[in-house]
Amino acid sequence: MSRPLASVSGLAGLTVPGSYGAKVGELGVTIAERTGLGIATVAACKGKSEALKAAARKAYGVELPERSIVASGRDILFIGTGPGQWLAVSEKYANEELARELAGRLQGLASVADQSGGRTVIRISGPRARDVLAKGLPIDLDPRVFPSNGAATSTISLMGVQLWQADDTPAYELAIFRSLSGSFWRWLAASAAEFGYEVKPG
Repeated sequence: MSRPLASVSGLAGLTVPGSYGAKVGELGVTIAERTGLGIATVAACKGKSEALKAAARKAYGVELPERSIVASGRDILFIGTGPGQWLAVSEKYANEELARELAGRLQGLASVADQSGGRTVIRISGPRARDVLAKGLPIDLDPRVFPSNGAATSTISLMGVQLWQADDTPAYELAIFRSLSGSFWRWLAASAAEFGYEVKPG
């Protein structure tokens, strides 16, 4: 009897929990993979932007952002990625369940595509998180110019990334293409080693 295929992280075998890098003083960075998330792209259908916003407001209690910021709805984050486009992320609606939920609620108003199996999401937090990201990210994350709900689509060490600030500790979450997970992890581990970092279980 055949068994259903099990989901395997793009970072399998790489993210071993423990402390690494500089061991003098307090560790500057904490890194954890965010597993089991539902991830989907949402794009407004032509001429349906206002109706889509109204439907999202009714279904999730959220105002879809018109710029690169994070808006928190009921059980779903909506991250502005471009005109009429958003990245949706959810813990409640895991994996492909999120795309099904959105497609049902926003039918005829938006194109929804599941991205759960094609993206890896990594959370980087701690007092030196900005310093680590600054080694490869061409965006200033200083709180004076990057708001606490800020988001950006950019590159890190020539790898495409979608980044948003999760809280003011500071903590950032980064979505990268699964195929680049190993390369990105090697860059991140090397960049964080100077400050000392802890890898936590996903």
